[in-house]
Order: sequence, then structure tokens, then C-alpha cells
Amino acid sequence: MSRFIVCLLVAAASCSAAMAEDARRNVLFIISDDLNNLLGCYGDPQVKTPNIDRLAAKGVLFNKAYCSFPLCGPSRNSLLTGLYPNSTGIHANAQIFRQTIPSQLSMPQAFRQQGYFAARIGKLYHYNVPNSIGTNGHDDPGSWELELNPAGVDRLEEHPHIFSLTPNQFGGSLSWYASPKSDEHHTDAMMAKDADWVLERCAREKQRPFFLAVGFFRPHTPYVAPKSPYFDMYKESEMPVVQGIEEDRVDIPAAGLASQKKEQEKLTDDLRRQCRQAYYASISFMDTQVGVVVDSLERRGLADNTVIVFTSDHGYHMGEHGLWQKMSLFEESSRVPMLIVAPGLSKGVIAESPVSQIDLFPTLAELCNVRTPDNLQGQSLVPMLKDPTHIGRGWALTQVTRGGKRRNARSNSEADGPFFGYSLRTERWRYTEWDGGEAGIELYDHANDPRELTNQAENGQHRETKEQLSMTLRSAVTSSLPPDGKIPELKTGTWAPLLVDP
Repeated sequence: MSRFIVCLLVAAASCSAAMAEDARRNVLFIISDDLNNLLGCYGDPQVKTPNIDRLAAKGVLFNKAYCSFPLCGPSRNSLLTGLYPNSTGIHANAQIFRQTIPSQLSMPQAFRQQGYFAARIGKLYHYNVPNSIGTNGHDDPGSWELELNPAGVDRLEEHPHIFSLTPNQFGGSLSWYASPKSDEHHTDAMMAKDADWVLERCAREKQRPFFLAVGFFRPHTPYVAPKSPYFDMYKESEMPVVQGIEEDRVDIPAAGLASQKKEQEKLTDDLRRQCRQAYYASISFMDTQVGVVVDSLERRGLADNTVIVFTSDHGYHMGEHGLWQKMSLFEESSRVPMLIVAPGLSKGVIAESPVSQIDLFPTLAELCNVRTPDNLQGQSLVPMLKDPTHIGRGWALTQVTRGGKRRNARSNSEADGPFFGYSLRTERWRYTEWDGGEAGIELYDHANDPRELTNQAENGQHRETKEQLSMTLRSAVTSSLPPDGKIPELKTGTWAPLLVDP
């Protein structure tokens, strides 16, 4: 008998005491990797994402949703604990919140301890993509009862064929490949098949509600997808190339552009088009796998009692401001897709008030009647799911780290060492301070400048707005800290996850 079947049978046998709670909603939590808002339901005119668009038509699309930190590890630790990175202490990859706040309950762990069957397929906490595919990566065992880690040809066979700006480096470098192998050979399709397998057993057993998390790897680099049909959907010659970059960058502080990598100087317009084509192809491939999972949920009669979440860990640049990938505080890097389908609540509507991914934990907990830790820092989005015009907090906070020498914008002197950038997104404005404003300030008016091309920080007409946003930002940063005001320190050496409460 396979380990997976044994795990499921043990889980089912242990849950007879929870039978009375069957009416609680299930959760299907789907997260993509390095996906920005280039989706049909978010208005992109070229990409083909019919399955994600179908989800948007069934629930609420949050048009201004933001990550807390535009990097996989910090973002995912934050999302899964409902705490800002300043309260998790995680500001880099290859780290887990158990090294800083070991007794904190994660979202899936809270569901698990209150009777849910909690399962993970693929990437939820941080993985080194692509080399950790097929392993647990930097996972948290206390969060799950079942972990499935398939690996397809994209990981096991195709690395020698992948084009990369830095040869033989794929995870952090722009890289892509149009695979000759069909869907079923690739990791994300294998995960979708595993999700179908788990859902079939959940529908058959029906002894506990489930929290099933599916973490797709695409469109993370390397952008690998089957050539047919996904690369063939997009003509390279029709891929857009961002123009006017030199003029745009004139008023951006150096810290705002520090996520640019040296290798990206090799990009020609032809390579930029190929990169965009491959990114689109990977998105459409991932979208197909989302359809496989959602179709399974519906086919097995589970959709009417299941909350579906679709999101990404952070946004992603495709050449805007001359930047690629992540780790900036511009809209493309900080903004994420976020869809919530909650049975019996709003359907096919758009919520415009800014929200954060740290809001997902309290939202799902309220929808499913799950108790949460007292220190969660997000707001419940249930009022918005009922009425998308509800304002809620009204802003979202995103932060990022910078290091090395920098020039003080006020004193024109040099400083050294790491520092933070913080960005506040309101319905109209994006306001960013680097090193408390010492390394630069940015202000963008989304009512008139949605591409964030003109920094209004020195525009005297917006002085009062800038001062108000600065006060709100500083208050938000204070609220992102734990009660003692100190960012938890990373503990090195061995550590053990908290599996159950004493």
C-alpha cells in the first residue's frame, strides 16, 4: 500500500469526532509562482487564461491586492501566517518562520488542528525553483498531513535545452524553453492530477472538511511549457516591448531601480519579445492546470461547499521602468492577482479598495468558522465578499530590502548597510520611502498616471497629500511590527516545527 494512501486512511480514521462539523466549508487554495496581473480577467488583451477568468466570474476579483514583500520566501511566510514580514522576521529566501517565531500557528495548521484534513501539493512555502522541485523544499511539516512533490520533465530532463541569459542558471535568471513534451509530462500538470486524486478521496470519504493547497510553479523561471499549444498561442512578433525607459527613470531614486540585474543588459528587443512570449505561454499552461483542478472539484460535487482562492506570491516585471522579475516597489512587482469564490456570497464582481495578502488568513478563518491566533495583522475581507464597495482598511503596505552604499537624498552624503523601502498603496496613490525617506521618496498618482511614470514627490501641489501619506505609511510600518516593536531574530541551527498544541 502506498504511503499516500496510508496517510489518507490514517487521516480519515482519526476524524470521527469531527463528523458533526461536516457542514463547514472546504478550502481550495491555489497559488501561482511569480505571476503578475497579466490575466484576461485583469484586462490584459493578449494573454489567454479562460480558467482563471472563469473563477473571476464566480467570485470577487480584488483589483488592488498586494503582497507584503515582493520575494517568494518572505511573501509566502507572511501570507501563511497572517503576519507582516517585520513580525515573522523573514526578509529573505531559504528561511521559515519556525526559525523566528516557532510557536506561531500557520493558516493551514490552524485549520488542521480544528478538524480539517490539510494537504499540500507543490510549492506553498519557499522552494528553490527549479532545483527543489520534487522535494519538500523549505516546507513546514506542522502545516500539513499530506505533502505531494511530483517532478516532471521540466525538472528532470530539459535543463540542458533551456536558454538562459546566464548559461546553466535558471531559477533567478531570465530563461525559457518551448518543450516538445505534452502537458502530462510536466510538473504542474502532475500536480493537477494529484489534486484530482486527493479531491476524489475527499469526496468519497466526506468525514472531514479539507484545506487543499496547490502551489503551481509556473510561470516562475525557467518559463518552460509545451510548445503546442502554449507557445504556439502567441506570435513572437506581436509581443510588446516597453518604450521610453530612459525618460521614465530620470526621476526614480537609485534604490527604486536596485532590483535590476547585470545580466539583463544583454537583452535585445528580440530577446524581450521571446521572454514575453515564454512568460505568456507559461501562464496559459498554468491556467489549464487550474482548470483541471477546478473541474475536478465541480465534477465531484464539492464546489457548492468550497471556498476557492487564487493568487500569486508577488507580482513580476516585464520590462517596465527597465526592470524584470521582482523585488521592486512598483505596481508590477507589488500587485498580485487575488480571486475569492465563496459560495453564497458575491459573484462576478470587482472590489477596488486596496487589500493585502495577509488578509487571507482571517478571511478564510471567518468563512470556515476556524479560530485564529490573536496576533493576526490582517483584516477579514468577508465584508467585501458581501459588498464589494466596502472600504475596509483602505491601504496596503509592501516592503523590500536594499543593501550596500547609498546616497542620502537630503544631505547628499553616503551611507552603507542594509535598509528597507516601504510603499503604501491607497485607492489613488502609491507613496514610497526608501530608508525613511533618506534614500529617496516616490509619489505616483494612479488617477492620472497608472503606469507610475512621473514621480510627484517634489511637486509642491501635492505637498499636503505627501505629508498625509507619510504619516499613514509610518503608522502602517509601526503596525507591521510585533507588540514589543522588535523584528524577531533568525535562529540558526536545528529547529523543530510545532506539530500540535500542548
